[in-house]
Amino acid sequence: MIGKWHALVMDCEDPDLLAGFYQELLGMVRVEEDADWITIGDAADRPALAFQRVERLVRPQWPDADHPQQMHVDVMVPDLDAAEAQVLALGATSLNAGGKAFRVYLDPSGHPFCLVLS
Repeated sequence: MIGKWHALVMDCEDPDLLAGFYQELLGMVRVEEDADWITIGDAADRPALAFQRVERLVRPQWPDADHPQQMHVDVMVPDLDAAEAQVLALGATSLNAGGKAFRVYLDPSGHPFCLVLS
């Protein structure tokens, strides 16, 4: 092993908005915060999600190789319908894609993520 995973960092125009979305989605807390960078996680010494401000975000378009998704988060849930209602209320957008075991959405900054049936 060369190192240990520290964080997955997402570019966004509004770190506060996107961090708040993922805090509610994943039940995490803010462990680091300044004007252009917010980190959330289970604890300060655990792997985290971080959100960094960029002036002009080129939003991914899924599925489109000319505007690739760059990354996406899979979130396991016990009930897809209930979880869908909750993420839509938080500001997610449904892509009306997926299948019986997963569904695809965009977070408020346009990054794709999936709800996956556990």
